Amino acid sequence: MSRMLNLMPELEPDELHYIQSLVADLSDEETRQFANIYSARRKKPQDVLILTIVGFFLVAGLQRFYIGQIGMGLLYLFTGGLCFIGTIIDLINHKRLTYEYNIKEAQSVRSMLKY
Repeated sequence: MSRMLNLMPELEPDELHYIQSLVADLSDEETRQFANIYSARRKKPQDVLILTIVGFFLVAGLQRFYIGQIGMGLLYLFTGGLCFIGTIIDLINHKRLTYEYNIKEAQSVRSMLKY
């Protein structure tokens, strides 16, 4: 556990646990490569929260575009964040949205390192 904690101290506990299990069989050099690539790709929950708040007042769906959900971003944009209900739900669930995005990116980086 300390290996990833030393390389990426900004990880949330759930994310850290998942990442640690993902890189358990990698060498130290591969783990460092994973950490470098993953830290460049991962999103912070605070950024998603800020974009959700900005989207609530200006352009709905910014948070969805930011985490790569282009279709949902367009839906939020054209429906006013699903009449603000979807935006309010995203305000509450911003950590879950970010975690799901980060898990997909971690899996992508891990599969990239395999080959």
